[in-house]
Amino acid sequence: MEWKQEFKILGWIVVVFLFAFFLPLESPRFREAIIAMFDLSKWYAQEHVILCLLPAFFIAGVISVFVSQGAVMKYFGAKAKKWVAYTVASVSGTILAVCSCTILPLFSSIHKRGAGLGPAIAFLYSGPAINILAIILTARILGFEMGVARIIGAVVFAVVIGSVMSIIYRKEEKAKRDEQMNFPDMPEKRPMWQTAFHFFILVLILVFANWGKPGEGVTEGAWYWLWANKWYITSFFAILLVLSLIYILKLNRLYVLLAAVATGVAAFLSSSPLVPVIVGITGLSIITLLDKNDPDNKEWTLSTWDFTKQIMPLLAIGVLVAGFLLGSTHDDTAMAGMIPNEWVASLVGGNSVFSNLFASVVGAFMYFATLTEVPILQGLMSAGMGKGPALALLLAGPSLSLPNMLVIRGVIGTQKTAVYILLVVILATVTGLIYGRFF
Repeated sequence: MEWKQEFKILGWIVVVFLFAFFLPLESPRFREAIIAMFDLSKWYAQEHVILCLLPAFFIAGVISVFVSQGAVMKYFGAKAKKWVAYTVASVSGTILAVCSCTILPLFSSIHKRGAGLGPAIAFLYSGPAINILAIILTARILGFEMGVARIIGAVVFAVVIGSVMSIIYRKEEKAKRDEQMNFPDMPEKRPMWQTAFHFFILVLILVFANWGKPGEGVTEGAWYWLWANKWYITSFFAILLVLSLIYILKLNRLYVLLAAVATGVAAFLSSSPLVPVIVGITGLSIITLLDKNDPDNKEWTLSTWDFTKQIMPLLAIGVLVAGFLLGSTHDDTAMAGMIPNEWVASLVGGNSVFSNLFASVVGAFMYFATLTEVPILQGLMSAGMGKGPALALLLAGPSLSLPNMLVIRGVIGTQKTAVYILLVVILATVTGLIYGRFF
């Protein structure tokens, strides 16, 4: 057995040596792909991790600790009526406004708490796909019919994919259902409205802190007003969070107020959200970890940390690989990866089976932050992309990405992840074909 281990070490040495020996540093394409990889990673860290993922981890922690297993199973488990479970799961994205990566800790949390595979998968898909902000932006920039097709497709996809997954793995689901039927109804530790209040305050902070800027030239209207005042609105909900920490979680009032003041001062003095977010999270973590009144408060932070450890490394790897292969396209930046953007645009013209399938596959592997898929598609459509492939990419892209796939695999396994990806790609391809034929 020892010689096998030595050969394994030798193999890795050879692989690393050959990689270094044949590194194509003289290739402009390779150099730009390397820069794009780190550019996407930097942008992701600055614009997405701080305001999207960190709040999402704490929201997942709330679900994992404060929302009882019985409450999750009431809406998503075996005791729930199917129409209730799938309705709640398929429209959940309208209030979350998350991307394919931000939804992951929430999905992992409800799956861990006993949600059925079908409703959990419907929730996983719908979270990023039915984002109401993205739907509005799609209708305004890409056309009203595209916005309507996207919202109908997203809801239908969530229900169909979840139902098919539930049928395919019905034996496992039956075993889980039988187990849950014997699960006693546990009394809630606190009134459900208090837990819901605490949960939705965090969700609203997530939504408004990430409220997207309206299109060029838009200087009025409700969307513009919300964007222009989003930090005031976020601050209002942050104050409600402070009250929730004091009166619902019963944390030490003096410590919470000191942490809140420190966060406010940091926000006032800093031009970047990084400093106040770090100050706020550090203060909240210390207060909850040292709390002696309720062990759930400490468990909230520990659970949040568990989700962070599980998801962040895989996301980092996925973002690096996505940037290297597909480039970095955000804001006014357009850096090509090893796969040229021109190839993508030329392969998705018209409305053939291939163009729709290719758009679905590229969308599934490419990473889209919340709302960024619309301007990217606008550029591709101006370069000749067909309407059918555009919708196929819209339905496959926001809900899937390479980082997303890596994390899902860690939660539900390789086989279920492969089936989920295949279902999304097939449905997106067929829907794109139908849409492209009529529009």
